[in-house]
Amino acid sequence: MSATLETTHLFDLDFEALSRRLESDGVRPVHTQALWKALHRGAPSEIRESDDLPPPVQRWLESHWEADVSIDVPEIVTEIESGDGYTRKLLLKLADGHEIETVVMGYENRFTACLSTQVGCAMGCVFCATGQMGFVRQLRPGEIVAQVHAAQRLLQSRGESGLRNLVLMGMGEPLHNYDPVMQAMKIVADNRGIGIATSRITVSTVGVVPAIERFTREDLPYNLAVSLHATTDEERSALIPINQRWPLKDLLDACRAYSATSGRKVFFGWTLIDRKNDSPEHARQVAELLQGLNAHVNLIRLNPTEGYEGEASETSAADEFSRIIQESGLPCTIRQRRGIDVGAGCGQLRSASQRTRSSS
Repeated sequence: MSATLETTHLFDLDFEALSRRLESDGVRPVHTQALWKALHRGAPSEIRESDDLPPPVQRWLESHWEADVSIDVPEIVTEIESGDGYTRKLLLKLADGHEIETVVMGYENRFTACLSTQVGCAMGCVFCATGQMGFVRQLRPGEIVAQVHAAQRLLQSRGESGLRNLVLMGMGEPLHNYDPVMQAMKIVADNRGIGIATSRITVSTVGVVPAIERFTREDLPYNLAVSLHATTDEERSALIPINQRWPLKDLLDACRAYSATSGRKVFFGWTLIDRKNDSPEHARQVAELLQGLNAHVNLIRLNPTEGYEGEASETSAADEFSRIIQESGLPCTIRQRRGIDVGAGCGQLRSASQRTRSSS
């Protein structure tokens, strides 16, 4: 009895790995460019019917497709447009039936996709819907890349320009799925294909310190965003449980090392929760904590989730918080709240099946 061949998911492969796979099957590496272009600039779901591929690649696809080669093309279960007119959320069903959400946000002359990196999340942040649903599994590189393609197809179908920015701030903790995430970003940044500029890719984390340290050692060219939300270990651990494992001092030391090595800013996220972490004193503590660090503070008023009773800060509190931080010399932005009405806002992503179970 012959052994079952392991399936190669083509979106998992960077250009060099794809070339090696073709060569191992007797296809000359010179044909890699044509297949790569068809995968990442064409219509991947129709790739076997493409007339643009060289005959050796067509024959290779024909002979391997059913046996050990496939492409991640998740089913779009639902596409929901927010009443804000700028935000669209896709519920995607993966090959094993699990679901993830991807959000496309429009701004003046540009679009940003917010990608998921896991099904669920193990971090347990109390105000995050994904954290409330728990961890299910990691996403492969191709399942992350496929979200970029789904976002691109959505924009093309509406006659919009392509994606300009990617933020890995959807379902999951990106640095808890380090290797697949970095492989996926290498693929989407390759200018022979999708070609998103590395300076426009932001990887977020709630503070997985060893992964930040690895990110620094490997000198990866992406932006780093860190969810802060509190300035004492007691307050932060109550919101972000992994702070008990990697407390603030360790996290900030890692951020300082990253900034010193890379020369880039660290973008610190702060979710403003009414009467929890939004006082002027909290703002002064943030300014003191980040003093001397090449940092930018992004504020966002809490988005509602079923599993957390906290309320969003008042607009006036957010404005005052921002003013204090800016007067300390740190740049600070109050982020627009997008897609709240369709559960597409920061911290609101959760699979539809999990929503159904939680409400039943």
